[in-house]
Amino acid sequence: MDINEQIKSQLEENPVILYMKGTPQAPQCGFSARTVQAVMACGERFAFVNILDNQELREGLKAYSSWPTYPQLYVNGELVGGCDIVLELSESGELAEMIKSAAKQQEA
Repeated sequence: MDINEQIKSQLEENPVILYMKGTPQAPQCGFSARTVQAVMACGERFAFVNILDNQELREGLKAYSSWPTYPQLYVNGELVGGCDIVLELSESGELAEMIKSAAKQQEA
């Protein structure tokens, strides 16, 4: 499976997935820490990938998404954005709506 197929598979299998540096319990950068806090505050389960564990994925996802930095949050296979966008959506309440909607679709 090439890296693009791997990314597509991860996005299809996980309605909410965060590509980040580190893990939710031990983020490896401040941007990932703030982003994971915002996602966790929504109260729904989400998947994560520590991009520091896989150099090929780290580079491949940048090309796949046309987004040069991490973290990257995807909801229903669509790139939401990085830290600043996620925090703005969190403050407005839109992030919780998006994530809760994705979680409900998965349950259905």
